[in-house]
Amino acid sequence: MIARFRLPALLTAVAMVALACAESEAKPVAFSGEIGAGNPAVEEQDEGSATADAPEPQELTGPQTDRLNAALEVSEPGCNPIDTSSCMLPFPSDFMTVEDPSSPTLRRVDLPEGQLANSAGATLDTAAWDTLDGFSPSTPIVVYVPGLDAEATDLPTQTDIAKSITEESATVVVDLDTGQLVPHWAEVDLRAGDPSQASLIIRPAASLIETHRFAVALRSMRSADGFPIPSPITFQVLRDNLNSGVAALEDIKSDYDVVFSEMAEAGIDRRSLYLSWWFTVASADSLAGNVLSMRDDAMGQLNGGAPPFEVTDVSTSGLEDGIAKVVAGTFEVPLYLESAEPGARMTFNDAGQPVSTGTLTADFVCTVPEQAMQMGEARPVVYGHGLLGGADEASSSHVQVTAAALNAIYCSTDAIGLAEDDLGYATQVASNLSAAPAMSDRLQQAILNYLFLGRLMLNANGFATSEEFTTDGGAIALNTAEAYWDGNSQGAIIGGAVTAVAQDWTKAVLGVGGMSYSTLLQRSVDFDPYWVVMQAAYPDPLDQQVAFGLLQMMLDRGETSGYVQHLTDRPYSLTPSHQVIMDVAFGDHQVATITADNIARTLNIPLYTPAGGPLPDGADEVEASERFWDLAPIRKFPYTGSALFYWYSGTLPPPNGNITPVMGSLYEAECAGSAADTEPACIDPHEDPRRQPEVIAQKDAFFSLEGEIINVCRDEPCVAEPRSEFDY
Repeated sequence: MIARFRLPALLTAVAMVALACAESEAKPVAFSGEIGAGNPAVEEQDEGSATADAPEPQELTGPQTDRLNAALEVSEPGCNPIDTSSCMLPFPSDFMTVEDPSSPTLRRVDLPEGQLANSAGATLDTAAWDTLDGFSPSTPIVVYVPGLDAEATDLPTQTDIAKSITEESATVVVDLDTGQLVPHWAEVDLRAGDPSQASLIIRPAASLIETHRFAVALRSMRSADGFPIPSPITFQVLRDNLNSGVAALEDIKSDYDVVFSEMAEAGIDRRSLYLSWWFTVASADSLAGNVLSMRDDAMGQLNGGAPPFEVTDVSTSGLEDGIAKVVAGTFEVPLYLESAEPGARMTFNDAGQPVSTGTLTADFVCTVPEQAMQMGEARPVVYGHGLLGGADEASSSHVQVTAAALNAIYCSTDAIGLAEDDLGYATQVASNLSAAPAMSDRLQQAILNYLFLGRLMLNANGFATSEEFTTDGGAIALNTAEAYWDGNSQGAIIGGAVTAVAQDWTKAVLGVGGMSYSTLLQRSVDFDPYWVVMQAAYPDPLDQQVAFGLLQMMLDRGETSGYVQHLTDRPYSLTPSHQVIMDVAFGDHQVATITADNIARTLNIPLYTPAGGPLPDGADEVEASERFWDLAPIRKFPYTGSALFYWYSGTLPPPNGNITPVMGSLYEAECAGSAADTEPACIDPHEDPRRQPEVIAQKDAFFSLEGEIINVCRDEPCVAEPRSEFDY
């Protein structure tokens, strides 16, 4: 029997935990490289240590003057002069911010207006972005290097992240607040129709610490012939202290000299640089402040009670063995949007805090097992559904089987913003990025809706008052000691955000998930139809990659990326610490597992080893130490904490780059014709982990107050039977 304590005791414990951890929020995330190993050998550079000293001022030569004049002719006023290929590049950059002494970062985003026009001529409405105090902690770092050859340039790849913090790496990211090198990988845009218009994209391999400043350094950029590519003349003016007479450059020289000095302390020599700039990451308040304010205000409105609800339907036919019924209904949640329709924006009071305008009628669907009706003590599990799905996924066959095995009542609600009713609006966002803030606002409301569903399952005035959640003997069917989260795919991507702010559960299983839509979308087959729309609306490949970066800044507020640094042991105030199990599918076609690795690296979550299984014939052999770089193994079971498990169905490894697995050359070679549908190496394993008896057993051990992580794979690779082997 599961130990019980009522809601007031839980909330008291939450408050005590929050007070105890109040000082811990400033604790830095533990990652990065050696600060002394940042300066590569450069042919033109004198031997010696990195220097921050500015060269003596020099006059431009005639050819330099001609190059500078040519660059200035194509540079728009108000745009960053170091990159004239696009006004929004390099991205992100503090050039696109202004000072703001009132913000935690002392900066405020200030994007240039009149940019990123779509095919209909609509430019980006910057208003929502300009409220932020920095850029995304999962931001893609986008820059254009004309003539860059990825093979000739020592770029760290997603299977060679270790290179990024060595002197061989052509790309460097340094945390200017700590002096540490940041692990990352770099890729040339493989989606660019014209390779000459392909940007260079740098992706952090862990979440960038909130409020910190980061400098980006490019060095030894090489063309296909192996020769170094000369720096933009505008950057040479800054690096080499050339007297240009150009106000836009002379005005930022002193700022650059300060950053050059900070970079030199990390071993980065200004003389070696092709290009460099810096940016500030947003604060926790900017990323999660709206949701935390909504949570505290909305829970206060409950005054210790439960949301009003109504049961509208009960189904008892066509169910899996062990399931008594599926219960559907609605519940009321304070609404912080202008309306409940897609496209509605969040409403704020004069102090800039979200304010409720009424109530939202949210739906719920619950799967109730027979054991709950007979014996009670059912575990309350809030379920997160997949991309553009809905609450009815809580009654799907695989959830029913899990609910019966665990004696758990699984309930879900629509993740508005990316639920079935938002399909049309998602298309609008792909065609006009200015629509993205409304999607973000709805996702924040969805987070609150999930929290209210959890409260409805736990509170004595919630489901406990309904005969549909009462045992045959008249007792409460639910064990109201604590709730749990279980989500798959998008339900895991948003589930990390929901769990990070959850007060009613401390344990979550995030199945086949990750974080950072700017990385995930381009690697997902689910994005293919929206990519067609986006290409038509934004045909310039440089605009496309900037658009992904801007989209990430909005979606941070509705997915794990914006909350990950507080997901486990650095909780927000009035919030407990949490434990998570991530079960991912090696070679997943829909959710790139590299982003789950990023979560694990950010939080020091260990990896179950041996990870994966033998690679299929024809696949390049990649050592686990490279593919799963910097993920420590779990040393002993049973284990208390958080963990990452890889489930292997025989699928091909994912390709390097911003393409889907089915676009990779290995897939094209191995999976032609019928092989795509019949060969295990070619079949999407996305839905395999959730069906494994071992995963269900894992949840059984984990979903309790004293829950622990057990060794369900018995020191062997976690091999998953494909979905086709199950009759549900």
